[in-house]
Amino acid sequence: MAVEILRYCPIKKFNSSQEIVFVLHGLNVTQTNKHIYFSFTLILYIFTIFVNLILIVTIFLEKMLHDPMYLFLCNLCINGIYGASAFYPKILYDLLFDSHVITYPGCMTQILVIYSYAFCEFTSLTVMAYDRYVAICKPLQYHSIMTTRKVWTLLLLTWIFSWLESGFGMGITAKLPLCGLDIDKLYCSNWAVVKLSCADTTLNNLYGFIATFSHISQMILILISYVNIIKASLRSRAERKKFMQTCLPHLITLTNFTISLTFDVMYARYGSNTSLLALRNIMAVEFLVVPPLVNPIIYGMKLTRIRNRVGQMFKRKVAALT
Repeated sequence: MAVEILRYCPIKKFNSSQEIVFVLHGLNVTQTNKHIYFSFTLILYIFTIFVNLILIVTIFLEKMLHDPMYLFLCNLCINGIYGASAFYPKILYDLLFDSHVITYPGCMTQILVIYSYAFCEFTSLTVMAYDRYVAICKPLQYHSIMTTRKVWTLLLLTWIFSWLESGFGMGITAKLPLCGLDIDKLYCSNWAVVKLSCADTTLNNLYGFIATFSHISQMILILISYVNIIKASLRSRAERKKFMQTCLPHLITLTNFTISLTFDVMYARYGSNTSLLALRNIMAVEFLVVPPLVNPIIYGMKLTRIRNRVGQMFKRKVAALT
């Protein structure tokens, strides 16, 4: 694919040293509907935080859930809260105060957090696939391979890799002079800001291709892991049961996030601005809204230990209140 270079804009140039305020054009609701959208969005945000915290607290309080698989799941829930909190507070503020602007530092911060969330999610799912591969294909060596030190190292590297990758992308975008301040989205995204640039964006395109290639490589590693996992699962009924309980939720989570993120990336680069606003908004926020909400519910329903532990916690709370 040829590298796309944005044309120079025949309007005033801005740079990051000036007081730049972006205008977000993704929100278009009437005064009547505004309070309905605010209430619905607030409930969705609170519920997302709640279901993720339930799993995090359950895993930390229950010593039997300190296995690598559950620690990786806990990390996935923490990242879900992290990603959701990059989007919900700003959109709630915009709905409540009828504000459609964001400062330059605020925009860059939102880009950093949203992209590091996306990168961390994909890398976490790759690490979880590796963990399931070792657990099912090499069960006798599992505890010698997935040591506590290795688990925490993998978790640390996941976050460091994600922050470095997103930080570099934000850094090269921040150096671009701008010819416009209008962003046709509900939030700031890297490509939306790059499209406003008055300069050659070859480096930004190259960064995008390299980042895409690295995460496609992760997807290939996940697929290779699951080919071996499925082969191993066919050997016995016990292995098939283990696959259904621990690997199926991971596959659902992976598919859900990949489709959501692909929609946003493809639509941001190649979608038409003349299409329905509601469709554009759904495409743009799906990977920020659906995975953080759905992931803990899927794992909570499929993993017996977590489901039983959560049930016991609620029964004790109800008994204490009666």
